[in-house]
Formats: sequence, structure tokens, C-alpha cells
Amino acid sequence: MLLWFRRLNLFALLLCFLVVVFGAYVRLSDAGLGCPDWPGCYGRLTVPEASLARSEQGDPQLPIEAPKAWKEMIHRYLAGTLALSLFGLALLAWSDRRRRLPRGLTLALVATVCIQAALGALTVIWKVNPLTVTAHLLVGLTTLSLLWWLWLAGLNRAKADEPPPAAHLPRKESRVGSPLPAPRLSPAADTGVLRSLAAMGLLLLVAQIFLGGWTSSNYAAAACPDFPACQGSFLPRAALGPAFALWHGLGVDYQYGILDGAARATIHLVHRYGAAVVSLALIALALALLRRNEGYRRILGAAVLGALALQLAIGVGMVELHFPLWLADAHNAGAALLLLSVVAVNYWVWNRKK
Repeated sequence: MLLWFRRLNLFALLLCFLVVVFGAYVRLSDAGLGCPDWPGCYGRLTVPEASLARSEQGDPQLPIEAPKAWKEMIHRYLAGTLALSLFGLALLAWSDRRRRLPRGLTLALVATVCIQAALGALTVIWKVNPLTVTAHLLVGLTTLSLLWWLWLAGLNRAKADEPPPAAHLPRKESRVGSPLPAPRLSPAADTGVLRSLAAMGLLLLVAQIFLGGWTSSNYAAAACPDFPACQGSFLPRAALGPAFALWHGLGVDYQYGILDGAARATIHLVHRYGAAVVSLALIALALALLRRNEGYRRILGAAVLGALALQLAIGVGMVELHFPLWLADAHNAGAALLLLSVVAVNYWVWNRKK
């Protein structure tokens, strides 16, 4: 049972990453309302012909764009498969009489996928409301992070089951005149510093992902066509209140955005400032990991630095290349990879004794 659980965990992890990236592609290609109803498309589980769809909606003038509708339905098929996988993980965990499998995490995954389904429905019903779209992104990445945490816990458990390595021979005393080792923090203080940096980095990264989702859902990415300034200025072009008003009511079609250009430019500029703050925090975390002698810490530090550099390069490239769709979607994939690297750091520093 443990082997099947691990296999299903890996499958769900990879599928969730695909769902997050493909969902971003659906949103960025303006296909979020390709199907005006939920969970089907014009009352069916596949995309119907245009004439049939119009008759079922009671509006002969209602346009149907099959490519957009198929994008939306493929995303729903993938999300549905992911939901079944997560229910399967929970079933395996609760069927294990020896209780070797983490039941709490699987229940949390079932809860997140249920919330995600509800947000997916509201995204369509409320006409891609920026708040529901951004929440949909955050919950999707939460599901991805929980699956990654579950996978890391399995790796840690497998490592704990390995036999201990043979004892090393004692080292010879250093010769007189050899340089003294550099002073180091006590293990408890060292772990406390790393835990603080890791937790702060994760919280700031989550806030930055919210800003990225808010920028995308308000169609504010192209509001700043230059870099590093925004329309030749480093100051917000509108008050923060209108730019970050979370609720504008129901009965509004939010596709293509409802904010003016100044508010969109402000959102984009705040997102850039957030990227600078997050970069400083994650660089500090990575350097703290790289200066340790343990191999796994250096690997984690290098992973954080690499993912951060990739994400910053994609962000700058989007502006310089005038926001091509493929690069905008890669920006979402880069955010997911960066999040996974920071989650991995948090897992290992908070489970050091284990």
C-alpha cells in the first residue's frame, strides 16, 4: 500500500503542477469564460456545436468560440482527474491499519480541492471576478505545496528507514600552528535563524504571488510597457485604494478588466516593488543555507537562488518582449517552482531533528 501511495502522490504532484500552469494559460488566453456555465459547457460534458449551444442558452445571437471552450473544458478534465487522485490518496491513508500514512495531510488536500472546485464555479458565475480568480490561483498553489510536502515527508520517512552508516575513524589532532576553525552558532541558534528566514521568505512569497495574481486578473500586466520604471515613473499613478479594492459587486463582466489605466499601472508597479522585497529575503535565505557545510542545505540554497533568478529573468523578459503569451504562462510556472523550492527549505529546517 505504501508503494501505491507514493506512486499516486507523485502522479498527483505532477498533475497538479500541470493544472496550475494550464489554468494560467486558460486565463491568459482569455478563455476563462469559454464555457458560460459550470461544471459542463452549455449544459454538456463536451463542447457542443455552435447552433446547439445557442439554442440551449435561448439566445440565437450568443457567440461560441470552440477553441476557448475546449481550453476551459480540458482544464476542467485535468482538475477533475486531480480531484479523484486526491480522494484516492485519502482513501489509501485511511485504509492503512498500521497508520504509516499521513491522514491529516490527505484530508487537507481533499479540503483544498473542494474549495478549489467551488472557486472555479464562482469564477465562471461571477464573470472572472479578480478576487475569485486570485483566490483560485492561491488555493491551487496551496494544493501543489501540500502534495510536495507529502512527497518530502515520504522521502524523509524512507531515509529514516535506511540502516545507519558505519562509524568514521576519529580524526587526528590538528598540528600546532594550524588555523583555528571559524566560530559557529550553536545548533539551536543556527536552526532558529534558518527557521525565521525560511518562514519569512515563504510568507513574503505568498504575498507576492497574490500580487501577481491580482495583476493578471485585473489585466494590469501590460500597463507598464517599460522597465524598470512604469510609464517613465517610479511612483504609483493612482491611489492604492482603487487599485486594490477587493470587491466591486456582482453582475459585472470583469473580462478584460474594469479599472482605468492609472490603477492598473499602480498594481503592476506595486508587484515590481514586491518582487524586489521578496528577492532580498530569498537571497538572504539562500546565502544562509549555502554557508553551511551540509550538502542538502547547499542544494536547497542553490535551488532557491536558481528558481529566483529564473523567475526574475522571465519577469523582465515579459516586459522587454511585450508580454508574449508563452512567456506569461512561463512566469506562472516559475512562480510555482520558486514556491516549491521555498516549501522544501521550510520542510527540512522545521523537521531537522527527524
